[in-house]
Amino acid sequence: MPPSSKRLFELYSEHVNPGLARLLQFMGLDGLEERAEGCYLWDSEGRRYLDFLGGFGTFALGHRPPAVIQAVQRQLERMPLSSKLLVSPLQAELGALLAEIAPGDLKYSFFCNSGAEAVEGCLKLARAATGRAKIVAAEGAFHGKTLGALSVSGREVYRKPFEPLIPGVMFVPFGDTLALRQAVDGETAAVILEPVQGEGGVRIPPHDYLPAAREACDKAGALLILDEVQTGFGRTGKMFACEHWGVAPDLMALAKALGGGVMPIGAIVGTPATWKVFEENPLIHSSTFGGAPLACAAAIASVKEIRERDLPARAAEMGVYLLQGLSEVKAQFPEHVVDVRGLGLLTGIEFAEPDFASLVVSGLVSRGIIAAYTLNQPQVLRAEPPLIVTLEEICSFLAALRESMRQAVSLLGS
Repeated sequence: MPPSSKRLFELYSEHVNPGLARLLQFMGLDGLEERAEGCYLWDSEGRRYLDFLGGFGTFALGHRPPAVIQAVQRQLERMPLSSKLLVSPLQAELGALLAEIAPGDLKYSFFCNSGAEAVEGCLKLARAATGRAKIVAAEGAFHGKTLGALSVSGREVYRKPFEPLIPGVMFVPFGDTLALRQAVDGETAAVILEPVQGEGGVRIPPHDYLPAAREACDKAGALLILDEVQTGFGRTGKMFACEHWGVAPDLMALAKALGGGVMPIGAIVGTPATWKVFEENPLIHSSTFGGAPLACAAAIASVKEIRERDLPARAAEMGVYLLQGLSEVKAQFPEHVVDVRGLGLLTGIEFAEPDFASLVVSGLVSRGIIAAYTLNQPQVLRAEPPLIVTLEEICSFLAALRESMRQAVSLLGS
């Protein structure tokens, strides 16, 4: 007989992450995930949840999209992992597909397993291509938790226990064009930015910010790295968020939605100039499992589905309804809501205090809605559903949000 749900939760607490287990239990998320389909998932007790977190941008196509599942099943019967010696036809096809949809002169791809790995590779390539060491990053940024990615991420609580991190990183306020221009000089290898800060609280920069970053990098001979791990593949209403500002990077980090919500895969996409280092030493950067056949099959199917169904346009359309609904919620709770903002289906509602956000998240969970606050700004609740979300599901979320906020107001007032 398999272990009971209660026993499995105890085993998770005893052998995986005791602190996270306590936090999940406090928030009412101690159920065991059992299965998922579309915009919904079910726990081991049979309870259904509407997913308005979307795997932090992973489930652009929803859970278990049939086209991606079928592509992976077909590849599983042929070759799950690569020999790493012969040329991978799936990497070739995926690389060409990404070059076709990527902005600017981005042409080459290196495949890895996650967004943090993609960021690590971008930092390495930038230093190798320029012969410089200085990296300019933004306060409030989140690029991952491996050592290099953490070094360019802007929240002290995650950085402090692991210091000293890699040297040569300078932080500037996100959205401050003047500070960015002043920071980029002849010693700068690269500027790394998220077009929209996700974990930083769904922060959208001023309209001139990314163009100014591009200009500053060009003037100093530095590279522009854009982290589109969370914002890529239609999330903001464009295939890539940088397209809202007509800016193309020298290096772009991708992951999350690239795997279609079925397989983990990340990618570094770069211009010919950034790829010269591979001509001198083609093995200067490598990954045992990066670009595995199963992952590439999922990514090819995912990108094709996103394009054929024009999900960026759908995200833009649904995002208008979602942001309008959040604005109405703000008007109903003016003392507790500081701001609502978003681009496409990456939206946030900022509360006056983090405790209120935690209460609202718990209230949503109790009403069958999966949501979370942003890691670097815990007072900001994100609404980041799959791009296939319907208007009816958006209305369900907004209704549950209002009820959860009323409950939070009552609890804080008691």
